Amino acid sequence: MARRAIRERLEQLEARRQVLVARLAKQERARDTRRKILLGALVLQRLHTNSKAEFSQHLGEWLRAELPGFLIRDGDRELFDDILAPAPMPREISERSPE
Repeated sequence: MARRAIRERLEQLEARRQVLVARLAKQERARDTRRKILLGALVLQRLHTNSKAEFSQHLGEWLRAELPGFLIRDGDRELFDDILAPAPMPREISERSPE
């Protein structure tokens, strides 16, 4: 009888352990997702609000170079159409008259 009770107790503890491991994994995924959202929000904010700043221009160039190889699905590419579009020509260059 004592052995059975110990075995049942071990099974209960193992079941509880599995629940806790699953909960921890869920928390870690949620934390990872939150980090990605915040980082993405920062990048998009820098691209859109400081579009003339040198850093934003370099960031845009880097994203246009890296994203096509990173994004696999067409639906994902569509989400970044605004970033993947060729960078507009600087105004000073496009407004020059031909010499």
